[in-house]
Amino acid sequence: MGAVDLGEFAVRRADESDVEKLVGIDSVAAEGDGRRRASIRRWCREGLVTVAEGTSGPVGYCVVEYTFFEQGFVTMLMVAPGARGRGVGARLLESAERSRTAPKLFTSTNVSNQPMQRLLQRAGWNPVGLLHGLDEGDPELFYLCPR
Repeated sequence: MGAVDLGEFAVRRADESDVEKLVGIDSVAAEGDGRRRASIRRWCREGLVTVAEGTSGPVGYCVVEYTFFEQGFVTMLMVAPGARGRGVGARLLESAERSRTAPKLFTSTNVSNQPMQRLLQRAGWNPVGLLHGLDEGDPELFYLCPR
């Protein structure tokens, strides 16, 4: 997929009508992962998804849940391959920070996911822990939003 024309993009709450469009930009779901597709459907149904939308449709989405010790947790941050590195992820993180309903907001990413680590570092998130055993040979790094 080539670069996507973002134009000005807006961030809004997703609903169930967005499911198929979000599946289309999610690299895991688009490859046929039924579990991811079901998660996207559930997240949209429960009102947990914020979507970034450009002139051609959705270019990214973010899911925040409150099941991590009753604190906020960015469960998923996905940017369409053609829109990466253009501010979409940063804008979705900012939206998650502004709209959180718990004192703290966390997220995590695999050690192998260098682009996400760079995004979190640029956004000022602090590394707070490392967990082995979720994905064999690829530990999970946990981060805390500074605000």
